[in-house]
Amino acid sequence: MSEPENTPAAPPEADRLTVAVRTAEEAGYVLLAGELDPDTAPEVALATGSLMDAGVTRIVLDCSRLGFCDSSGLNVLLRARQQVSDVGGRLVLAAPTRQLLRLLELTGALSVFETQPDVACALAEA
Repeated sequence: MSEPENTPAAPPEADRLTVAVRTAEEAGYVLLAGELDPDTAPEVALATGSLMDAGVTRIVLDCSRLGFCDSSGLNVLLRARQQVSDVGGRLVLAAPTRQLLRLLELTGALSVFETQPDVACALAEA
């Protein structure tokens, strides 16, 4: 009788974070879909950093498809907000999920983020 393997199963692809970056109406738009955790947080930092390197100082993060965010994800969001703020820009969380809103509330970080109910509202706010 063989013993069961002790290697954890790979996470389903649906849980892996997908980051799509675009510019729209003079703003940077970043769609986040999946899980924002220690393994995927660097992807968000890279996306927001690339927009800032291109001179974009108004960044909208579409969180409507963000299934999960932990403390490392929160930290990358806080750093991005601070970096954009330091150059006189704005970072907006569009359509934050219940889980993300709860995390922001529990940590007291909700007060430092600008949120909008959807991407259209976030892009309309100049």
